[in-house]
Amino acid sequence: MYAKAGLAELARAAFDEARRRDVFLCNVMLAAYVSRGDVAEARKVFDGMRDKDLVSWNTMIHGYAMSGDVGMAREIFDGTTDRDAFSWSSMISAYAKGRRSKEALELWREMRVARVVPDCITMVSVLSACGDMGALAIGAEVHQFVEGNRVEVDVKLGTALVDMYAKCGDIEKSLIVFRAMPVKDVLTWSSMIIGLANHGLGHDALSLFSEMISEGLQPNEITFIGVLIACTHVGLVSEGKKFLSSMSNVHGVAPRIEHYGCMVDLLGRAGHVEEAMELIRSMPFEPDAVIWRALLGACRIHKNVETAEEAMARLRVLDPLADGHYVLLSNIYAQANSWEGVAEMRKTIRRENIQRVPGRSSIEWENTVHEFVSGDRSHPRFGEIYKMLEEMMDRLRQAGYRPMTSLVLQDIDEQSKTQALAEHSEKLAIAFGLLTTPARSTLRITKNLRACENCHSAIKLISLLYDRKLVVRDRNRFHHFSEGKCSCKDYW
Repeated sequence: MYAKAGLAELARAAFDEARRRDVFLCNVMLAAYVSRGDVAEARKVFDGMRDKDLVSWNTMIHGYAMSGDVGMAREIFDGTTDRDAFSWSSMISAYAKGRRSKEALELWREMRVARVVPDCITMVSVLSACGDMGALAIGAEVHQFVEGNRVEVDVKLGTALVDMYAKCGDIEKSLIVFRAMPVKDVLTWSSMIIGLANHGLGHDALSLFSEMISEGLQPNEITFIGVLIACTHVGLVSEGKKFLSSMSNVHGVAPRIEHYGCMVDLLGRAGHVEEAMELIRSMPFEPDAVIWRALLGACRIHKNVETAEEAMARLRVLDPLADGHYVLLSNIYAQANSWEGVAEMRKTIRRENIQRVPGRSSIEWENTVHEFVSGDRSHPRFGEIYKMLEEMMDRLRQAGYRPMTSLVLQDIDEQSKTQALAEHSEKLAIAFGLLTTPARSTLRITKNLRACENCHSAIKLISLLYDRKLVVRDRNRFHHFSEGKCSCKDYW
């Protein structure tokens, strides 16, 4: 009674007075502590239990998972062989929420081998991990399971499928799932709008937003992020301004700093750098690192050194250890032939001991996600991969490709810079894809950082030389490469 009412102290007093503490009573006490987030006290009860049943183990797995302690959740999970769908679901969900997607998908495979039938909550978590990793085949496998077992696709599962396909690069399939859903909520519509926007289909995203409004749904903050991203990727400045204004004036949604960040990005990318700066000065929030980073990115596109230096001065206070800022400013200096500026950035990185975030690119093959870092030689087939890479780079050079060595900040000679660029993670992933997949099939690559200009230029040529479509998801958006062109039109 006390536990159900959320009165853990009174429940504990009754528990301490009980002459016989059986499994049921202990489980009630475990649940009382877990429900209020006191996993430490729950663990004391758990460790003191003479007998434990499935409910005991599941409550502790769930408690640690909800508190974000994935390591302890896994320790409890591994401590018993008595598991049901809830046990697996809690652990997979913990990995997915903690962005430990690789482990979530590994556990999903183990669950399938153990012949445990997943529930909808498990499948939503697995689909989230697939979207994060770009694991299209595994996500499609989950979808096939849903259809083959006639699992009811509710709004949550349907939205997870829409989001997974969009994030894995198959925007057409995402739309098919979206259109087939009989019931959609605002999150479903928002996921589809954001998906279209991130694939550079800004006009389609805005048409879908209009359709959403005509059906009487009320957009929320997430919807408008998708709408503003759509405007950004196709350069619709006046439309973006109207949508930002309509948020509070028409829809009663108060703009947040994320929306102003989208607007700064839109204005800056479109060449309105001064107007973007004015918006930063006048907005009702203290600009954060994301805002200044967006402005710095705009300065790279439009070669605005002065504003870039101002943005960098703010970033060195707000986020001083992020290497990407220094790389961007160095690129801006290189574009302006300011080699003193490039040299200064190199010195700063060494002096401040700025640690480079390694570029990571992944490609899925035979239901396994293969991940590469720059210069990676850890893959079992690295010899074949580097042979393919060498062939690929030779063909690129013959077609007129020239490495942009000014983008390399390390203090090394030109030949080493050329080699470093050739071994960027996305090129290794592409070489692996060319090695393992049928001719003319589409390659789908996921990268954790923004694609650099050198790789972007190279991949355009690769799509032409190898007659391949390549779908590359970087930190900013999707790039669809085909016949020597990119869907972003070099606007990213």
